[in-house]
Amino acid sequence: MRLRIHGGVGEKGRTCIGVEHGSTRLLLDVGVDTSSPRGPAYYPAIAPDMLVATDAIIVTHAHEDHVGALGWCLANGFSGRILMTAEAAAETAATLAAYATPEECALARNGPVEIIEPGRHFEIGPLAVRTGRSGHVVGGVWCHLSAGGRSLGYCGDVVPASPVFAMDPMPPCDLFLVDASYGEDRIPAVERGRAVARWLQAHPQGAVLPTPLTGRSIELIALIETPIAIHPSMREPLAQQIAATDWLAPGMAEILASRLARAELWQEGMALPAAALLCHDGMGLSGPSQAALTQASAAGHPVLLTGHLPKGSPAATMLASGQAQWLRFPTHPTLPENAALAATSGAAVILAHSCDIATARALAPVIARLNPEIRPGDVIEV
Repeated sequence: MRLRIHGGVGEKGRTCIGVEHGSTRLLLDVGVDTSSPRGPAYYPAIAPDMLVATDAIIVTHAHEDHVGALGWCLANGFSGRILMTAEAAAETAATLAAYATPEECALARNGPVEIIEPGRHFEIGPLAVRTGRSGHVVGGVWCHLSAGGRSLGYCGDVVPASPVFAMDPMPPCDLFLVDASYGEDRIPAVERGRAVARWLQAHPQGAVLPTPLTGRSIELIALIETPIAIHPSMREPLAQQIAATDWLAPGMAEILASRLARAELWQEGMALPAAALLCHDGMGLSGPSQAALTQASAAGHPVLLTGHLPKGSPAATMLASGQAQWLRFPTHPTLPENAALAATSGAAVILAHSCDIATARALAPVIARLNPEIRPGDVIEV
């Protein structure tokens, strides 16, 4: 089995991992890099002839850095199988509408999707594939591939100790890719959550909280005990996520449904509410957060940012100018969690995805057997 890096290792964004065994080729995720202008660096580093020869794409979840290039792959020659969970499939169109061209959206909309279920095994040629719930979002999965007596574990994005989402244990493997989005962060999730809650309690006039539509939004709803507001376009997607109880921690659906039912509605043209206003996306690049951030900037209204901020995004610009504050909200593993996942995997080789090489080098002394020098274009034998 061979691994070919097309993005997301040695860099943040455009996650795309090629797996080859014999004549079978597949891609694990096909993301875009929102820190780059649309062009070669925005999309995975994979040539059209390789896309033509690719048998399948497995999408772990419907965030832009994992699915945003799906239509681009179809436009550049891919015609194989597309596999993802039903929940990820339902959310992909909204993600592509924000981060893909109209042509790419149309191609992805018409592309046939095969639904996978966590825990159910399937095959792509000689490759045996297992998936499990990732703890990151409703419909998010990790992947385990095996062939010829060798195996690969790919986290996608995972949260081992999410209070909202369930994560299934990952099987042992020979090569393991950890989700290193948070780099050297060692602060426990519960401590991060308390800091966000304290900040909101200290701002009773309300605040704008840009957040992805899937995943972090309902985790924030679970955390926030002060008044909440949402954009009307978010109500139905959030309700659908909450109704997907198989993906949630026990008892969480009832708490989330009750808080969503009490949420105030805000939309463009209205005064910003005296509440924690959740609006997508988390970077101010698309959706109602664009208008909410513009209005907050003009009014001097508080803004709390809680996730990744691509260079040049409206949210990053407001943070740099002092018009917003940033507190990380835990939706990826901490360094101790990644070290534990890597040790449990038993893998002889560990790679870090969703971080740059400098960050990977900083992780290597803590995560045994981590190779920090891998980057797009590299090929690794499993």
